[in-house]
Amino acid sequence: MTDSQQLLADYVRNGSEEAFRELVTRYLALVYSTAIRLVGGDAHRAEDIAQTVFVDLARQARSLPNDVMLGGWLHRDTCFVASKTMRSERRRLSRERHAVEMNSFQDRSESGLTHVAPILDEAINQLDAGDRTAILLRFFEQHDFRSVGEALGSTEDAARMRVNRALEKLHSLLKHRGVTLSVAALATVLTAEAVTAAPAGLAVTISSAALSAAAAGTGTTLTLLKAMIMTKLELGLGALVIAGATTALVVQHQAQIKLRDENQSLRQQVGHLTTENARLSKHPRTPRLPAPPMPSTNPPSTLAAEDLQPTNTNLYARFKDKQPKLTPEQVESYLKANRRNAASLLAAYRTTGDPGLLKEAMEKYPNDPQVAFEAVFDKDLSPEQHRQWLDNFKQSAPDNALVNYLSALDYFKAGQTDQAVQDLAAASGKQQFQYSLDRYQDDEEAYLAAGYSVAEAKVLASRGLVVPQLSPVLQLGREMVDLANSYRQTGDEASAQAALQMAANIGQQFDGSPPEYFLLSQLVGMAVERNALAAMDPTSPYGDTGQGVQDRLNQIAQQKATLRELGQQADPLLQTMSDQDWVSYTDRRMLFGEEAAMRWLVTRYGQK
Repeated sequence: MTDSQQLLADYVRNGSEEAFRELVTRYLALVYSTAIRLVGGDAHRAEDIAQTVFVDLARQARSLPNDVMLGGWLHRDTCFVASKTMRSERRRLSRERHAVEMNSFQDRSESGLTHVAPILDEAINQLDAGDRTAILLRFFEQHDFRSVGEALGSTEDAARMRVNRALEKLHSLLKHRGVTLSVAALATVLTAEAVTAAPAGLAVTISSAALSAAAAGTGTTLTLLKAMIMTKLELGLGALVIAGATTALVVQHQAQIKLRDENQSLRQQVGHLTTENARLSKHPRTPRLPAPPMPSTNPPSTLAAEDLQPTNTNLYARFKDKQPKLTPEQVESYLKANRRNAASLLAAYRTTGDPGLLKEAMEKYPNDPQVAFEAVFDKDLSPEQHRQWLDNFKQSAPDNALVNYLSALDYFKAGQTDQAVQDLAAASGKQQFQYSLDRYQDDEEAYLAAGYSVAEAKVLASRGLVVPQLSPVLQLGREMVDLANSYRQTGDEASAQAALQMAANIGQQFDGSPPEYFLLSQLVGMAVERNALAAMDPTSPYGDTGQGVQDRLNQIAQQKATLRELGQQADPLLQTMSDQDWVSYTDRRMLFGEEAAMRWLVTRYGQK
């Protein structure tokens, strides 16, 4: 066990704040350097991302395996958080200008890391787990070869060879993007410039914020929530107290300029909560229990064409007659390199279609959330086994709303409406609900390891983005509309409105939310929200922006029309793109979303 793993174990077992602060100090430079590259040099935004990443670490530490390579985990989480931040801040145009410039890179020593920075971390994430760990240990954590060898369980010479091979692979990936640095020059640049010193005092600030946030997820928060349930107004005020207390711990370490920003943010939160409390005073947050009986007239839902138009049917046109599945021999080296861990077994299962690999993952890693995610869609499970895996999913991913949605649908199908409503209430406020980004990256690694080109691996891995929860979510939305109708038949209009609002919220969550942000997910989200709105009074207000139900319906219709037109413009271009075009397109798709990638495609190639 490495020193970092021992510190993490000390924090998990004993809640040692000293151990956690030491981890922040050790890895802050790695996280901050990665973040500042991904946000184009914006130091303030990089600090915010670094803080979020260590909050993630504090909250998820207990779910990490004992042998986790912490540098690799933090690097991937930083890329994930930065990607969400860039999308939410709508900085697409700036990032796309960086991407356009990639094709003009030259091997000039004076350019250093500046030109490589926009794509370096994504290229590192495309390496297999062993190579990625070797690069991060050597250049980002700045270990000598002996320490790298100890961390990898090998000798100093073997570590040197592993790092050199990993550098060659990284060089090859960057070369496909137009970066012409030699292997030696790349090593020099990484050695000299990969790590950027974080601002003084940032480690203390982040440690305090992360530990406070982790504490807020334990029994202390549960006690506060029990007290706040008394009235909806108290719930709103309690949220302000928690937000203020947490902010105070952070603000005391910030510069005076940040105090003004945070005060403004708090004023906006007060205004929002005031409006929200006024709305909640009219309608309950959740429908009344026990719920009325529901008619069994809702057949299993499928992704109907009307719900998915305009889907991009030609996105994978170059593979329409070639849908390759990997052979056991092709995935064996990938599995071996990743020690048959949970992620590699799942990627091998998806890319080969071999159910035995899923069963192996289920047996070896029953507490892994992504294993549970795949398991709940195993059609060979009995109803009892399906419920058991849903419970496993809940325990392994307590912050993930998706499991509550899937569990609620399972309860609806079983006629247990009250339990379904309780699951939907439990999902409220949870932000995480998807796994597509991890699935994409793992599947891409499997295809690359099998010998496919970067472009082929990206396109084939992208197919896995049509994840299996979309059809159940569509059906869940319809169940919620049926539930609302049942409440109306008993004269309980308030509960009916609460059920419809829940359904609309689910739709909004799937409509372009990170990390997916793909057309299929957007279209399903719009369909769920549209079905809920159609059951409401079109003249009633919707949300706290002054918008009405009919206004939102019109907005959804316009959004669909815009996407349909964009798809019609992009479809013929997608069928003629070169390999480099596909690499650029899929990179933008993952970073900015499919709609933005299609707009880039139409703008760049549509005029030719």
